[in-house]
This record gives sequence, structure tokens and C-alpha cells, in this order.
Amino acid sequence: MNKLETKIVLNKPNEKPVGAVIWLHGLGADYNDFVPVVNELQLPIGLKFVFPNAPVIPVTINNGYKMRAWYDILDFSDLHREVDSKGIITSVEQIATLIDELIAEGFNSEQIIIAGFSQGGVISYYTALVSDYNLGGLMVLSSYLPDVSLIDVAKIQHKLNLQILICHGTHDPVVNIAMAGLATKHLQQLGLKYDWHEYPMEHSVCYEEIVVIRNWLLGIFTK
Repeated sequence: MNKLETKIVLNKPNEKPVGAVIWLHGLGADYNDFVPVVNELQLPIGLKFVFPNAPVIPVTINNGYKMRAWYDILDFSDLHREVDSKGIITSVEQIATLIDELIAEGFNSEQIIIAGFSQGGVISYYTALVSDYNLGGLMVLSSYLPDVSLIDVAKIQHKLNLQILICHGTHDPVVNIAMAGLATKHLQQLGLKYDWHEYPMEHSVCYEEIVVIRNWLLGIFTK
């Protein structure tokens, strides 16, 4: 399993970070995609942001064109499409390695947030829900949960206090908001609670969402 390239950003370079955020980009983007958000958050606390690069792989729905992707998209026709579960599992394992590295640095698991946009949100979902660690939080932006069978229900009993933030655009043409809603039904069935925020936007991030993310992070790290 290849080690992922990462970009590290400290929002307060002269302070010891009180936590870490692993933030995953979406299909076809790269680890620079969400770097500007670090400054936009205007956080009064120091955090270590880890932005990993997805590997470059052929993507079936794009006629096999190679791009950065956390897993292959085999079919995007409806909510019950075929899923590249093997690719998802591989990416989850790679992100788990990043978590191990942060813990080796001295962070405890509850000081680590896993976040992701679109495809990155899918990997964030699985990483947080199947991890051997109880993470500090899970942030999912404009994403979905394609294959619930990958989740070990027994592990969920130790994650019922996991802080979960879900944000989605009501006009999203890429990941319909109904797909995000279906994911929340699965969370409810697993006994997990979450904060839901929707915005009149497409497959993107808006200012109001940044404010919510800021307050959510502060709620976790300043409690």
C-alpha cells in the first residue's frame, strides 16, 4: 500500500496545535483544494491540517480517464448503483495510517477530526465509523454513504458520542441531497447523532458553511 502525499498547514505556526484535521478533497481535485479554507476559518486556536492527495486512477464514468480519486465511480445513475467497495477500503486504510502517524506524534484520537468533500466525504464517513479509534469528530461536506455493509455495527457502539457535522447544497447536481439524506437515515439506524446544515448552493462550499464549520471545530476543541 503506497503512502499518500500530504500537505501540512498550521494555522498558527508558532503555537502547539491543540488538535489535527485530516481533510480529504473530492474527485479530480488535489490536496490544495481546501488549503485556502484554513485562513477563511479564522480560528483563534492552533490546529494541524493534513491534506492528503488521492492516488491517480482510471475513473469508469469518465471513460477511464485517469484523475485523482479515492475510489472508482462505476455507475452514478441512481442511489443503488454499483460501488467500488475495494477501492473505498484501500483508501480508508491509507487514511488510517495518517491517523496512526498523528497519534505517534502525540495527538490522542479524540484530538483528531476527519473531514472530506464529496468522494473525500465518503472516505471520511468510513474512516471514522470503522476506525479502531474514537475520533474527535467527523465532518462530511456534499457527500453520501454508498455501502453500509462495510460498517461493523459492533464498533459503532463505542462511537455513539462521535461529533458529526453534515453540510449539503440543496441544488447539488453531482451528489443529490437525497443521497445525503439517505446517509443520515443509516446514521440514525446505527444510533448516531449528527448536525445537519443545508444551503441553497450546488456542489460547492459557501461562506455560511465556513462559519458553521468554524463554530463546530471550536465546540470540539474548546469544550
